[in-house]
Amino acid sequence: MELEKEIQQPRFQNQFQKLILNIVFTANWLDLKQIQLLKPYDVSPQQYNILRILRGQHPKAATVSLLTERMLDKSSNASRLVEKLRVKKFLEREECPEDRRAVNVKITDKGLELLKKLDPLIGEVEKSMHMITEDEAKAFNDFLDQLRD
Repeated sequence: MELEKEIQQPRFQNQFQKLILNIVFTANWLDLKQIQLLKPYDVSPQQYNILRILRGQHPKAATVSLLTERMLDKSSNASRLVEKLRVKKFLEREECPEDRRAVNVKITDKGLELLKKLDPLIGEVEKSMHMITEDEAKAFNDFLDQLRD
């Protein structure tokens, strides 16, 4: 559906204003889809992001500062997210032997099992983008990368 209908705004000042609003609206739309998908598993998109980062590090541990650097949502509090995931037994924390002020974080088997369940569901969201081709997706990615430069 066209953005104008979605947000009930018949016109924009220019195409750049519409583009910005369209990117924000679409990001929020995708975020809502992810929230709905993850809700039955009692995991937020930010917690899911932490688990995916830790799976990529597995079997090595990651510091909370590395998680913060790699997170998609830079406004999230990584320490708070790590603690919530620890309580759910999806990860474990341990003192860093090299730096007692730092904390190492590792994904648990329970966390890895959760991601195995979620991978096909997230794949379904990706499949829902079937109306664009792989080449168009690459062009979008290139454009968004260029926009952030």
